[in-house]
Amino acid sequence: MDLQKPPAGPPEHPPARQAQPEGCLVVAIRLPVRIVVLVLVLPVRMVWDALVVAGRFLTDTVLRPVGRALQWIARAVFVWPFVGLWRYVVVPLGRALGFLGHVLVVVPLGWLYQWVLTPVGHGLVWLYARVLTPLGHAAMWVLRGIGKGFALLWTGLALLGAGLAFLATGAYAVVAWLARYLLVVPATWLYAQVLTPVGRAIAWCAKGLAHLVGLVATGIGIGLYWILRVLLVLPALALWRWVLVPVGHVLAVVGREVGQALAHAWRVAGRISLAVGRALGTLFRWIFVEPVRWCYRTVLTPVGHAVRDAVLRPAAEAARSVGRATRLALASARESVRQARADFRRMLFGAPEPAGTPEPAPVEAGEPLPVEAVDRREPVGPAARTLGRSTTALTKD
Repeated sequence: MDLQKPPAGPPEHPPARQAQPEGCLVVAIRLPVRIVVLVLVLPVRMVWDALVVAGRFLTDTVLRPVGRALQWIARAVFVWPFVGLWRYVVVPLGRALGFLGHVLVVVPLGWLYQWVLTPVGHGLVWLYARVLTPLGHAAMWVLRGIGKGFALLWTGLALLGAGLAFLATGAYAVVAWLARYLLVVPATWLYAQVLTPVGRAIAWCAKGLAHLVGLVATGIGIGLYWILRVLLVLPALALWRWVLVPVGHVLAVVGREVGQALAHAWRVAGRISLAVGRALGTLFRWIFVEPVRWCYRTVLTPVGHAVRDAVLRPAAEAARSVGRATRLALASARESVRQARADFRRMLFGAPEPAGTPEPAPVEAGEPLPVEAVDRREPVGPAARTLGRSTTALTKD
């Protein structure tokens, strides 16, 4: 089975645009314009490239670090306090308010609905089913009887109204016959025999007058059209065709060439500026950077190593030795102070009891306390402190 060929798609690379033939005017204008534009654009491009390099250097060395510092300061001043306020104040306060709202509002309302509103609602339903419904049936029976009485009364009134309607119909027929032959018939004859011919004559006169006015207006319009065409349109058309169009073509060619010259001059000036910048960079490197690097490698680095080996390292070792000695002295002083504090506490309050000392056995009322259960720091016997007397063991003679 033969396979169908896929439809040919657009070519991968569109054909190059064919160059249009250029006239001698274009060739004569292009070279001087490009030279003049290059002379004018080259300083601007070099200044622009210098500003770009200065801006990049300033951005990398000043603006970006300052921006990061300002960002950190702004975060520390504005973001972190609000985050801490939200996390440690607002959220706990919101949870506390939610808990209080649940305890003070939701739970009482639930209790009110369950134990008050629900029983009241059931009572109202029972009242409606057991009391109001029978009363409603009784009221409907009474109203139905009253309605039947009113129906009988309405039937009598309807018969009376029928008689009055018959009389009114007769009177209306008499009045209508009189109005027809006294008003309608004369008015119809007046409209058909007098007003209609007069109206048709007036309409015919108005139509003829309108046709005459239209003919006059058409003649005036045609005259004005030819006057305007001869005095304005034809001179303007000749000016456009024979003056403005050629001048516009020339200006378009000049503008296109100037634009192309500006683009070409900008690219050439960029290459020249790049070459000048590289030359200046190379000159700066050989005049300043390489001598500074040579001085750093051959002079400052050995001197720094010598200073580090001869001065800084011994000073660091001495400082570390002094630090170790100071730490040992401080540790000894702390241990001496701790021991003195423990001796002073032991002198005031006595030695603490060992952890395995058994508790004394309970003593019944009236029995003397054992010697080992008596606290030696308190008086014993009748010299002990009492609550019923005004004297104590310290004031008694």
